[in-house]
Amino acid sequence: MSSPKIIPRRDATLALVCIVVLCACGSIRAPQTPSTLLAPSLIQVAPSPEAVADIPTPAAKLVDKLEAALRTDPTQVGTYAALGEAFLQRARETVDPTYYTKAQQVIAEALKRDPNNVEALIGRGTLLLAQHRFRDALAVGQRARGLNATIPRILGIIADAQVELGMYPDSIETIQTMVDLRPDLSSYSRVSYARELHGDLAGAIEAMQAAIEGGSPAAENTEYLRVQLGTLYFSEGDLPDAEASYDDALVNLPGYAYALAGMARVHAARGETDAAVELYDRAIATVPLPEFIIGLGELQQASGHMSDAKKQFDLVRAIEQLFRANGVKVDLELAVFEADHGGDPAAAVATARLGYDDRPGIKGDDALAWALYRNGQLSEAAGFADRAVRLQTKDPTILFHAGMIAKANGQTSLARDRLVAALDLNPAFSPLYAPEAENALEGLRAP
Repeated sequence: MSSPKIIPRRDATLALVCIVVLCACGSIRAPQTPSTLLAPSLIQVAPSPEAVADIPTPAAKLVDKLEAALRTDPTQVGTYAALGEAFLQRARETVDPTYYTKAQQVIAEALKRDPNNVEALIGRGTLLLAQHRFRDALAVGQRARGLNATIPRILGIIADAQVELGMYPDSIETIQTMVDLRPDLSSYSRVSYARELHGDLAGAIEAMQAAIEGGSPAAENTEYLRVQLGTLYFSEGDLPDAEASYDDALVNLPGYAYALAGMARVHAARGETDAAVELYDRAIATVPLPEFIIGLGELQQASGHMSDAKKQFDLVRAIEQLFRANGVKVDLELAVFEADHGGDPAAAVATARLGYDDRPGIKGDDALAWALYRNGQLSEAAGFADRAVRLQTKDPTILFHAGMIAKANGQTSLARDRLVAALDLNPAFSPLYAPEAENALEGLRAP
């Protein structure tokens, strides 16, 4: 598939879309006239105006305030809906999935009292996205849009679900409407992800910078995006700019776990293992996100510390069980993890197939392809690997997976192209798998 034409940029005024479930922190003027949608994957965005933003109340304090309000008057539907949103923010801040259950309870109460309450439906859609229940989220988002088509957050729910379901042209059309309504942190971050998916890392970086400018300094959501900016830099091997982005986030939010983990990846890429382990430990002590724990475990495995790595991998499995118990579907993530670190590749394939049913986008393609490859089902793996790279996404891990699968299928030229592309982006994309990619490439170069 040829790379989709990306709209030209004029001083950061034009962009594509993204998938980050965030509440907008700033208030930004909407464009006076709607932009023109350019099919199938092009989005035009109005010039970014100045943001007028208020620093939000910390979610923990907001939860206390709303719970107190409900004790005083338990009849207010809006308060139940707001409490659900606050619980969702706490879940994101703490990675404690029990907050999802709490959010579900109060949002259900709001919808019981008023089935057409739009804020409660937005909360319900956001919860379903967090639980990786994307088809249900899409249905709820469309229902909310039928009640009120002027709220950009509703469009964000719809677009995020469409992306995960592989409905890329539909998602772009949805986000074009969202951007026209309100060009801000939330819409520009979606611009960034769509550009990233379509292989335009420079455009993704530009849009993410616009999203950060539209937020509040030191607000958690803004700093989360600053970390995502660092990750974009990391993906293309720009370690200095990645480090600077993570450092900025840590200046604004000292001890911010996502930024600490980003810094750990930078140090690991530079071969500074001790510093990377220390940073991962600090991040995990604050927010035990499986992604952080896997990063630490793979670094330890690459360093030959297998017993330490095994402890991390066992912890990942325990946390995944906790997520499942609170309604979060983790099949895709678990499938890739078990394909790499489990002892039952057939079970990893079964798990990947379950996840693929829920998320048939390029993430699902990549996860199922890799699980099939690990289980020796090479021909079927090749088909899904081809689908995983169909948008020409510049993701070193996806390209590594696709390259190894092509090599196993005897597609030497294709394997070489994909592995070279992965290592050209970032020759240290993984302490465990970048060396494997290099070794595989050397074998392909051998006479």
